[in-house]
Amino acid sequence: MFDSFLVSTGVVALAEVGDKTQLLSLVLAAKYRKPVPIILGVFAATLLSHAGAGGIGALLSDYLKPAILNWAVVASFALMAGWILVPDKLDDAEGDKTQIATVALAAQFHQFFAVVAGTTLGMMLANVPVVFLGHRFADRLPAKAVHGVAALIFVVLGGIALRNALMTN
Repeated sequence: MFDSFLVSTGVVALAEVGDKTQLLSLVLAAKYRKPVPIILGVFAATLLSHAGAGGIGALLSDYLKPAILNWAVVASFALMAGWILVPDKLDDAEGDKTQIATVALAAQFHQFFAVVAGTTLGMMLANVPVVFLGHRFADRLPAKAVHGVAALIFVVLGGIALRNALMTN
């Protein structure tokens, strides 16, 4: 359970750098200069959306045959590894990377509460500094390097899921 919490925290914290939520947090912090309400809003929205995503992952793990689920998790981690390298823009209408990661992590680990707690903490670790430090902090992050590390983690998780998928067949 602790492993799923730590992996979920780390993956989402890295994946969130440059994500729409972080960009929106930056814009709100610059405009309103009231960090506490912004942080509470990010926390509430994250908790609700990740609980829903974690619930979907948990349902998938309950209803899909293990072989199908394993291959679905392999595919999702492989897709996330590539997608994480594409920076978000505020006007993107795509799905949210961290929600999709939460679905995959909950399906992989079968630990709803640990994954949701970890992904929520990861979001807060990535967004709270941006709210407090604003544009000065965001401009100094090596976003490409952070995204590269996150993509590598998704590749490793995909490799583990692939091993599991091959062993169940």
